[in-house]
Amino acid sequence: MLWEIVIEGLVQGVGFRPFVYLLAKETGVKGNIANTNRGVVIRADFSDVEQASFIRRLRSECPPAACIRRIEASVLPDDGSVFSDFSIVPSILQSGEVTQVAPDIAVCDTCLKDRRRQPHRINYPFINCTRCGPRFTIIRDLPYDRPQTTMSHFEVCKDCRKEYMDVADRRFHAQPIACNYCGPRYYAEYGRRTYMLYSEILALSCRLLRTGGVIAAKGMGGYHIICDARSDKAVARLRNIKARDTKPFAVMFKDIAAMKPYVHLNEREEEALSSWRRPIVLLRTKPSASICSPLVHPGMKTLGCMLPYLPLHYDWFERLYTPVLVVTSGNLNDRPIAVHLEYAGEPLSDKVDLVLHHDRIIHNRADDSVVQICGDQTCVIRRSRGYVPEPFSAGVDTEGILAFGAEKANTFALGKGDTIIQSQYIGDLGNDETFCFYTESLEKFSRLFCFTPTHLVCDLHPDYPSSVHAETMASQQRLPLLRVQHHHAHAVACMVEHGLYCPVIAVVWDGTGLGDDGTMWGGEFLLCDRRTYTRMAHPEYVPMPGGDKAALEPWRMAVSWLHHYNLPLPEDFTKRIGEEKIRPLTVMMDKKLHSPHTSSIGRLFDAFASLTGVCDVVSRQAEAAILLEQNACDDYSCGYPIDATDGVIPFRPFFRDVLEDLERKTPVEVMAAKFHNTMAFLLVAKVKQLSAATGIRQVVLSGGCFQNRRLTEQLQHIFSGEDISLYISAQIPCNDSGISVGQIAIAAAGKHAENGKRHA
Repeated sequence: MLWEIVIEGLVQGVGFRPFVYLLAKETGVKGNIANTNRGVVIRADFSDVEQASFIRRLRSECPPAACIRRIEASVLPDDGSVFSDFSIVPSILQSGEVTQVAPDIAVCDTCLKDRRRQPHRINYPFINCTRCGPRFTIIRDLPYDRPQTTMSHFEVCKDCRKEYMDVADRRFHAQPIACNYCGPRYYAEYGRRTYMLYSEILALSCRLLRTGGVIAAKGMGGYHIICDARSDKAVARLRNIKARDTKPFAVMFKDIAAMKPYVHLNEREEEALSSWRRPIVLLRTKPSASICSPLVHPGMKTLGCMLPYLPLHYDWFERLYTPVLVVTSGNLNDRPIAVHLEYAGEPLSDKVDLVLHHDRIIHNRADDSVVQICGDQTCVIRRSRGYVPEPFSAGVDTEGILAFGAEKANTFALGKGDTIIQSQYIGDLGNDETFCFYTESLEKFSRLFCFTPTHLVCDLHPDYPSSVHAETMASQQRLPLLRVQHHHAHAVACMVEHGLYCPVIAVVWDGTGLGDDGTMWGGEFLLCDRRTYTRMAHPEYVPMPGGDKAALEPWRMAVSWLHHYNLPLPEDFTKRIGEEKIRPLTVMMDKKLHSPHTSSIGRLFDAFASLTGVCDVVSRQAEAAILLEQNACDDYSCGYPIDATDGVIPFRPFFRDVLEDLERKTPVEVMAAKFHNTMAFLLVAKVKQLSAATGIRQVVLSGGCFQNRRLTEQLQHIFSGEDISLYISAQIPCNDSGISVGQIAIAAAGKHAENGKRHA
């Protein structure tokens, strides 16, 4: 009987066709397999029993990086076809339908061994196979075949061609296949000389790193800047190059063994570090052990750590004395990570000692991804290399919906079929270079995934660059545009991840988002589904003196809260900030000048951080809240008083007791712990109250405040003893990077409801 088996999911670029070929050979199945835009299609002769057994083995034995989302099997009419063997046939283009594109995969252990034993790949820095290597960063079009990637510039040599055609070889149909004779190469200029030999480039870069130098190198998704993490001099110079005062740098350790003496590691964290995705993992440092310069992560008790994922990284550690390097994005002043010679070479060459280039084009730039483990969940903070462009299942038709995302930590998203394809991390859209990266990536995604927009959706805030771009496109192309409230999108993104459709209680805490009433929301308790929401509770409104400037100067929010309740400013605070700065602020608020109202919990974090002397002025987003978390001790269980019985939550008793603690000279670490406990107690009390009133026993958490690991893990612990199910954002970032996913799901729910009305 002739069967057609269509396999959808992450099944291209991960060695899936060779795996199926070998399985067919082993089981005696005759037929063929092809890549299509939709996925992988198998046509073969099976009995019913053979077909069922074959599908079971497809699911249970597929390659590690593969992910089967759906398998559809159907009997084909007998057209007289007779298969004498099993074969891989040329890819079949089916316009409009797409398959998943594989993320980039860290070099595998077998390829690292091949660099030591295969004559044509000895020390080759671009080695790869069907189970590892570049994927998303080199693909230009589907289906995933070499001519559709930036490897098309390199003509395959006869040895590589032989491996590519040999079903018994691990590089059978490995599209980026290459070796020392036919593949990409590194090159560099130093001391008026051009270096082309990899061995010389490696020796030179290691010598510079060993002597405290700072270098830049083109990697998989862009350029990085690298130095010895132990050298105060090198790290200080790197801070000057990046114009980064205090923001922590990520580091790369040689291996897990080198990492263990310096950071706390649990099984889940080791698993994340060692996975083929190779993200940066935020880890707690051991207080008695320090290997990095204190300039790497000043004031922090956590460290962003990763493991090598390119052959170049392994080669450095093999030749260097240091077990740890700073490896940070090769960008300046919050611009996108550099991918082109022109962008990286000229700006960086005058600032670093050496720039390593290579001649494989990066078509899709991608930063390193960042995750942390909360409880037993891997929570993605920045979703890029190793994750993108894996889609999310929406459970409803999303075809044609384009979501423009937020302003900070931006991503956009496309709707294809019943999935949502989210872009890589774009960043903050406040500069021209990042906005160009945004529009360029949108164009590339649209081409790659055969996407034509029919419905547009953006944030409610009209001044976000993403919203302005959506408005322009809607006008030019005469497309409907839906504006979605920021915190509703946060909540629905979490619902999408966990497959929730029924109403939930959503707690969304962040820095800011435009509310329906024109104020700045950010401490929201919502009753919502994927289409609508009702605002059930929020903190009392207070002014944000100076508007957005209040987010950069937390002391302003401290003044605001205490002025709002007519409470005295602490003497130490007044001396530190200065009466000459405070007085005009109170006048501004009294006259209601440039002081929009906010219900933001993020701004409450800021106020508390400033009152306790933790942070008065920030140099990066959420710095005050991060430092407050870092200062909180673990072994304190009390909190401040909060009355959460009403829909508008007052904080007068809270601030009254905070001032008393300051008067008593209560240690900052104790006050910070009490603050976190208070936020957890408030949330739990309000959720239980709303649950009792509505009967809803599912609660979702989203918004940037829940990147706070201490707060999130405390809530996980409390709710584990309650008859209420808690859902936190994990694979979809809880920060503004997740907004685009929520926007699409809300638009899809509205579209589905409208279609239902028309057909009723």
